[in-house]
Amino acid sequence: MNSLREIIESSPSVRHLALANEATTNEPQPLAPARWDWSHVRRVLVVRLRSIGDTVLTTPSLFALRRFLPQVQIDILLEDWVAPLLDGSELVHSVITIPRESKAARARIARELRATRYDVVYNLHGGTTATLFARATGAKHRVGFAHYQYARLHNHVAPSSQEIWRRPILHSVEQQLALIGWTGVPVTDRPATRLAVSEVALQSVSERLRTAGFEDFQNGPFAVIHPTAAFATKQWAVENFARVAEELTTRGLTPVVITSQKEVAAIDLLIRESAAGVFGLNDLSLPEVTALLSQAQLFVGNDSGIAHIAAAAGAPCVVIFGSSNVAHWRPWTLKPNEVVREEMPCQPCHGYFCAEFEKPECILRVPVERVVGAIDRVLRDLN
Repeated sequence: MNSLREIIESSPSVRHLALANEATTNEPQPLAPARWDWSHVRRVLVVRLRSIGDTVLTTPSLFALRRFLPQVQIDILLEDWVAPLLDGSELVHSVITIPRESKAARARIARELRATRYDVVYNLHGGTTATLFARATGAKHRVGFAHYQYARLHNHVAPSSQEIWRRPILHSVEQQLALIGWTGVPVTDRPATRLAVSEVALQSVSERLRTAGFEDFQNGPFAVIHPTAAFATKQWAVENFARVAEELTTRGLTPVVITSQKEVAAIDLLIRESAAGVFGLNDLSLPEVTALLSQAQLFVGNDSGIAHIAAAAGAPCVVIFGSSNVAHWRPWTLKPNEVVREEMPCQPCHGYFCAEFEKPECILRVPVERVVGAIDRVLRDLN
């Protein structure tokens, strides 16, 4: 069997059983000796700012810490708009939130963090704000990577994640686990992402579906389509998703399309362009998105934070990639999943805009037929 790296590098349409190819069956091990006496640690803070995907991909590190330190207080610092992702999570004691724009609130939070007297702080972000918060805690052990701009504000500075794992190609999850494992926490099993599903969110999204005309989760198998993305370089044509919706219907799956309130035009276009009976939901809360995806038989969508929620919620996934680095951002899950992409020499790139073509050809050239083929293989793996 080819290694995961060989598969990634050799095929433009890649099947990813993300952990299965390289997972170890042995007891998990740390990646380096312990750097302090863990028996004296009572409080740990993880700092991980930014996006939905970043937050989801931090959960394997939280799981590794919780497994290693079952009696220790483990908190996480997140931006307020993504914090609901961890509602009900048993991986952390509390979620501390910071607003995007409020210097006064940030000063208050910094004081509160210092008053908590954390023993260990992991900076899994590395940006200026995250590093200043890590330093403001006054924790005895402040851990960050050497490549961070203000690495000197940490007193435990780790080499690169590639050096720690001794591998040149790493997933975002592995990069974060590297910092945890470098301090003596067992991480070599590379845990899957995971999110809690609340009964309240399940009931709420079930009611939303009934209002849209889909009676209930028990009404029959359904697939969730997420047809939007943050950048044009990640945005497969909505008309293509309309064709996918039709194909899903012929396979006995009811298409449920989700977007944010700002992207509701994409739902309207997809419904107009598709001959399938499509149910649309917009402006779901993040816990509702997680709940919906936990009940779905399949997720089909662009490379996005929602795709990472799908993987963490246990939905089999087909994810369409454009500009992004597949090895770094593929679904991190043991469930059947595939990535579909059009291999081009300019990939991966920064993704903010296409510097090579008038339009982002990497995503626009992906044919419907290859996505449908990936769907069929994933569904076949489920049987």
